[in-house]
Amino acid sequence: MHLDILLGVVLSYLFGSISSAIAVCKLMGLADPRTQGSKNPGATNVLRIGGKKAAIIALLGDTIKGVIPVLLAKFYGFNTMELNWIALAVFFGHLYPIYFRFQGGKGVATALGCLLALSWPTALCLFAIWLLTALLFRYSSLAALTAAVFTPVVLWFFTKTDYLWAGCIMSIFLIYRHKKNIWNLLQGQESKIGASAARQAPTLDKF
Repeated sequence: MHLDILLGVVLSYLFGSISSAIAVCKLMGLADPRTQGSKNPGATNVLRIGGKKAAIIALLGDTIKGVIPVLLAKFYGFNTMELNWIALAVFFGHLYPIYFRFQGGKGVATALGCLLALSWPTALCLFAIWLLTALLFRYSSLAALTAAVFTPVVLWFFTKTDYLWAGCIMSIFLIYRHKKNIWNLLQGQESKIGASAARQAPTLDKF
């Protein structure tokens, strides 16, 4: 691996390790999301703790976090294989952040940001799948899982094999990180979108 791509991967991982949820909560004087609600540093838990405004900012922050390194790598002239590595570095930075003892969020928004920079038609299609599933069933986790399952298919449709392997890895880890949600869904214990904080299951994570 050349020095420039190695440096790009390291910097992308470090950038991905920045937690928008933790930063937003700290700046807005809210409780640390790692100590409240589901204890997951993601946008859904921020919604639970601080409301819609804080959650939207955290969600946008995590999405943009995935966009910036990939776009910079494109501008710098990285090839397709190298862009795959950059996207994965950002994604794993969010999942396993070095700044927070490798305990991060689920990666949904960051993965969407990476895909938006790699192939915006893919990202828009997956967002549509997420939105439709969320509107029909009112489960954020089910929407995320559905979008994750369709990620390789949609990527292949729009890009063939260019970003397929990175997309498959992200899809696998997105599903793995939602294992508690899968169990809750099977047991009928998963909270729906818009449920009050008092009714949220303590193990519930979304992003």
